Amino acid sequence: MKTKLYTLASLVLAAGIFSFMPAPAKQYADLTVNTEKSRVDWVGSKKSDFHTGIVPIKSGTVAVAGGKLTGGKFVMDLSGLKVTDAAGDRLGGHLKSAEILDVAKFPEAVFEITTVKYTSENAATITGNLTFHGTTLPVSFSANIRNSDDKGFFAQAFFGMDRTLFGVKYGVGAVSNDVQLAIHLFAK
Repeated sequence: MKTKLYTLASLVLAAGIFSFMPAPAKQYADLTVNTEKSRVDWVGSKKSDFHTGIVPIKSGTVAVAGGKLTGGKFVMDLSGLKVTDAAGDRLGGHLKSAEILDVAKFPEAVFEITTVKYTSENAATITGNLTFHGTTLPVSFSANIRNSDDKGFFAQAFFGMDRTLFGVKYGVGAVSNDVQLAIHLFAK
């Protein structure tokens, strides 16, 4: 009888102690992309020169669970594309024209993450669907995950994208098919 009483008292004591302990921290978070800090840098080249610019991120979210990126989606504002070299607005207007990007018809590009495979603590291969210029194709690239928790997220990726796969055929043969991209994504 004493054993049952001690067992019951121990259970009541344990329940009392645990009732005053803080709840465990949330293990997942949906974070909103910081559009002021996030952007896509691009470099396009031709036989005798190259041009640089940025595409702003319009909106997005990333999903984080257990300190790891698990998914997300972000929208790039192609109508906000800027050329950052001396060609400036003149080239920017040409890139936005119906002859190349046709931003009047396709003002946004959207990337939605389908899988994330970590290759090390801070590096992952990200695969998803990119909708650009009216075409959706799977895209995969390596990313450096600088921070990933329920308070914030920062990652960078550097890779080339063949524009002709998405129907952007202007200047083939004179202008490189590959556009080099650097994605800088911040979320809170």
